[in-house]
Amino acid sequence: MPFIKVQSSIQSPEKTKVEGLLKTLSGKLSQHLSKSESYVMTAFEPEVPMTFGGTTDPVCYLEIKSVGSMTSGQTKDMSADFCQEISSALGVPMNRIYIEFADAKGAMWGWNGSTFG
Repeated sequence: MPFIKVQSSIQSPEKTKVEGLLKTLSGKLSQHLSKSESYVMTAFEPEVPMTFGGTTDPVCYLEIKSVGSMTSGQTKDMSADFCQEISSALGVPMNRIYIEFADAKGAMWGWNGSTFG
């Protein structure tokens, strides 16, 4: 049920680097939310035409969604952790990374032919 999607204007790194990043993000998201990694989904979309601050310099946008409520403490910790991880892995400056956190009601999240609510 937790999901993290990374969209970036950068060219796609090598497949093994992307897979490594996604696995790292999966483990970190599981830990931050105290949810089983068996339910975590990750996605990476490179080469998305984007601007930030009026320039086309490298930029990233992350979406983090989960069933239930994320606390402000969790989102602050995740922002610090994921901005650092993305900056290190992809070379995008931390001040050019936005993260949207979204809570979902269980009934609004489908899986395996049903929902979580």
